[in-house]
Amino acid sequence: MDDVAIIRHGRWLVVRVRLALLLLALALIAAFVSLGRWQLQRAGDKQQMLDAVAEALERKQAQALDSVAASTNGGYVWVSGRGRFRPAPVLLLDNQRRGNQVGVRVFGLFQPTRGPTLLVDLGWLPLSGDRRLPRIDLPAGEQALAGLMTPPPSSGIALGPAYVVTDSGQWLLTRVDTSALSEGLQIRLAPRILRLDPALPLGYARDLDVLPNTLPPERHRGYALQWFGLALAVLLLALIFAFRRRQP
Repeated sequence: MDDVAIIRHGRWLVVRVRLALLLLALALIAAFVSLGRWQLQRAGDKQQMLDAVAEALERKQAQALDSVAASTNGGYVWVSGRGRFRPAPVLLLDNQRRGNQVGVRVFGLFQPTRGPTLLVDLGWLPLSGDRRLPRIDLPAGEQALAGLMTPPPSSGIALGPAYVVTDSGQWLLTRVDTSALSEGLQIRLAPRILRLDPALPLGYARDLDVLPNTLPPERHRGYALQWFGLALAVLLLALIFAFRRRQP
């Protein structure tokens, strides 16, 4: 192979390498922009959720618990009503943080005067180092409840069974899956849960934060900015590499 052929072959290799790097840069830019847009969408969805909760708490026009529990419409509604807690089982949602502590959220099965059984969030309890589950005694007799009707807490990617029945008869939940719980309990559960009013004297430590153990909108916007920044950085590097002066 003469010198001219070697030079041409070398130039062709350079062109192919530049093209491959350009395609890689474009793919990275598209991926980073897509991730940034997804983070912005998550921020928007959570901000809408917080706005809806704020509106419901500001108005606090209580609707009948039994009618709202039977409805399949979503949203956040302040409700009140009467009924009784079923004696068993007690449901404990695992891996729930409150401040710097890890514990469980306690759910009781509540039967309104009319309508389907629903899950009532009774609050949070810490777990000891040996992860011994606390003993829970549900309120007995007829109860007058009030609180915020919400969708079940987000479970993310569903891995493994939704619950495990412990030796004490309590159910330890990995997520709140009303369909799986309805099948296991052999009763029809309402699709939404009742977040109990913190002012009521029963239950445990609780609030009406609808985004526990998850990221607030501001964090999602911050991550979106980082992804867009990475896309811009890759674009600048690609332009510099594409238009830099070639060495002889």
